[in-house]
Amino acid sequence: ADTPALTLATTTSTQDSGLLEVLLPPFEKQCAVKIKVLAVGTGQALELGRRGDADVLMVHAPEKEAAFVRAGHGLPRRPFMYNDFIIIGPKEDPAGIRGISSAAETFRKIAEKKSFFASRGDESGTHTKERAIWRNAEIEPQGDWYLEAGTGMAGTLRLANEKQAYTLSDRSTFLAWKDKLDLEILVERDEIFKNMYSVLIVSPARHPSVNYETASRFADYLFSTEAKKVISHFGEKKFGQPLFHIITEKSPPADKR
Repeated sequence: ADTPALTLATTTSTQDSGLLEVLLPPFEKQCAVKIKVLAVGTGQALELGRRGDADVLMVHAPEKEAAFVRAGHGLPRRPFMYNDFIIIGPKEDPAGIRGISSAAETFRKIAEKKSFFASRGDESGTHTKERAIWRNAEIEPQGDWYLEAGTGMAGTLRLANEKQAYTLSDRSTFLAWKDKLDLEILVERDEIFKNMYSVLIVSPARHPSVNYETASRFADYLFSTEAKKVISHFGEKKFGQPLFHIITEKSPPADKR
């Protein structure tokens, strides 16, 4: 018999960091399922869900997710892990941002100096976060210095490297690509940098074609001891630190919406 397929729409960071390669196989084996991964940005993943072209989503833009659920496209979001964002840039640090503790202040300096900044420009969770920081800085970024990559995280890192530009990255993808880049972490640990990932099951009421049973088993799998172990140790061997951290379902959701 054909193994039933599950379509997972997710972010480029879960793919580019290598997490899916270790997280998905145990579930595929356990349930005799083949998972088809569409690694796009969060905006595109939610769009696939809205069209009923995915069964389950793994995304990181809480406000967009809440709107998706409110519109009846998915079951309530379940936050299951987080990582964090960092601002990286050239060692020379032309805008002089190294060690600043505020993300908004950092962006203000980059804009003032018109130093190159590479934006994802793709409606992803990372792009959404970047825009929130510009808003906090009260700046509308535009001009030759503001480069819109229109691509995933790895592609944006390559562009930033080529142009020796600053960019906002999730820590996981940066660490996974660091050896190929002549860029370093300059600003980190602002509260706004926390990056929550949730799993959402596309609504079977709205989209009857959805493989609801398998999607719901997959969502539960992400909270299993086995998956938590994979997530919390992923990256330790290679990077000396885990790339993602698990959230217990008991911890309060990131957004009170």
